[in-house]
Amino acid sequence: MKITSKTMVAAGFALLVGATACNNDNITNVNRNPNAPTSAPAGAVFTQATANAVGRFLGRGPLDLRGTEWVAQQLAEVQYPDEDRYARLQASSTAGTFNAAYTAELENLKKVVAQGQAAGQPGVWGPAAVLQTWAFGYMTDVWGDIPYTAALTGDSIGGSLTPAYDAQKDIYASFFKTLSAVSSALASDPATDPGLGSADPIYGGNLTAWEKFANSLHLRDAMRIVNVDPTTASAEIKAALSGPAGVFASNADNATLAWPGDGVFDNPWADNFAGRDDHRMSQTMMNVMLGLNDPRISVYAQPTVCFSAPSTTGCPANTPAYVGMPNGLDASTAGTYFNTSSRPGAVFYPGATAYGFYGGGGKSYPSNIMTYAEVAFTQAEAAERGLGGLTASQASGFYNAGITASMNQWGVTDPVAIATYLAQPTVAYQGGTAGLTQIATQKWLALYSDGTNAWAEWRRTCVPSTVKAGPAAIINYVPRRFEYSTTELSTNAANVNAAIARQGPDNFGSRMYWDTKP
Repeated sequence: MKITSKTMVAAGFALLVGATACNNDNITNVNRNPNAPTSAPAGAVFTQATANAVGRFLGRGPLDLRGTEWVAQQLAEVQYPDEDRYARLQASSTAGTFNAAYTAELENLKKVVAQGQAAGQPGVWGPAAVLQTWAFGYMTDVWGDIPYTAALTGDSIGGSLTPAYDAQKDIYASFFKTLSAVSSALASDPATDPGLGSADPIYGGNLTAWEKFANSLHLRDAMRIVNVDPTTASAEIKAALSGPAGVFASNADNATLAWPGDGVFDNPWADNFAGRDDHRMSQTMMNVMLGLNDPRISVYAQPTVCFSAPSTTGCPANTPAYVGMPNGLDASTAGTYFNTSSRPGAVFYPGATAYGFYGGGGKSYPSNIMTYAEVAFTQAEAAERGLGGLTASQASGFYNAGITASMNQWGVTDPVAIATYLAQPTVAYQGGTAGLTQIATQKWLALYSDGTNAWAEWRRTCVPSTVKAGPAAIINYVPRRFEYSTTELSTNAANVNAAIARQGPDNFGSRMYWDTKP
């Protein structure tokens, strides 16, 4: 069933409240725990899995707010800077994230896929397969080779509790097949398929929107491998663009999760900022934005305390409004930036916080799962490189569209301000190698609040070139990957060690399959 309007569905979250099934149809069934059902409605499972996945990969853990946002140097840490120094991004600190992704959202999405396929409902299994591929993409982009083919089979006959690790090359090849299959299945989905309906908190059951998401994710993944295998990348870019529904074509297509903001399902950044004040804008990001006179700066960041309240004790005279702090400082040095560097934007703050600063409606602020801006920049790069049937003459159009889309997405809608920005010599598209650097810069800026994706783009392009390890970092380079889970090293050692032998030493410096940029 195709629903033509994109719906923000609080109802999907409401379903979770009533999803705890009680089996009282047979009073003799005394051995079944009514509070631990063996199965649940696919819709309720999908809603919970979506909240888990978005909360994990775009949330407050090491794969975003408390980790990769610092590695990508969009944010920095003004207190407790061990993550910003990479010390708390080692295996023992990130193991829980690695393990929980498999036992929570990935496992549940697998169940939704299975239920939908058994019922012959692409409108159920298709969205789950797309979101599972999206989540696996973050996992492999952080760790490289991971359990994939044999993962999530421990509760099946012939399955494994110690799954083998797939090579990243093979994982990406599977992504392409999966996303193509979803796109085709959704395009031909019968009208009788009820789909997920209001249990879909991203698109409200709009299957055409899910087709576009599948194709857009296909495009992202194809560009990810461009440095290591440009031939396959070009073919897969063409396949993504040729999908029946096409790719995202405007911000109306964006895949976002609109959080209810009810105290149970809140935007994870706002949830974090309600009780913590250790995040500041990175000097790397602020300097890029200031150098480009970027109007998004007032959305991405808040004015410094010393600008807004210059009489505050210890404030130097004439502190600018927007200032980033260096990444990777020791705790003593980092603390000196407390009032002289900018907090993340007020849009992410929940109003009243434990610290009483700024804030708004951040609890219900949407998380951006994938955006048209990213898609437009990827098309711009493909065009400049002559990939996927696109030509260099198309690059500037996609580039300008990406900037405009990002501006509008973040609330900068004044056409004069956008036109003025685009006309600057440092922003106006130059083409060639310089153009590719411009595309990568603007894409990195547009990916604010998607730290893992921004980090992957930096590894693939080395843009911006100012991303460097900080002076107190435990290594003298920016990590290329995270270390494997300590749990896996103790319980699945043979398979982990096989992956290490194939991929390289289990440290921050080993490069994964697609990470070949000098």
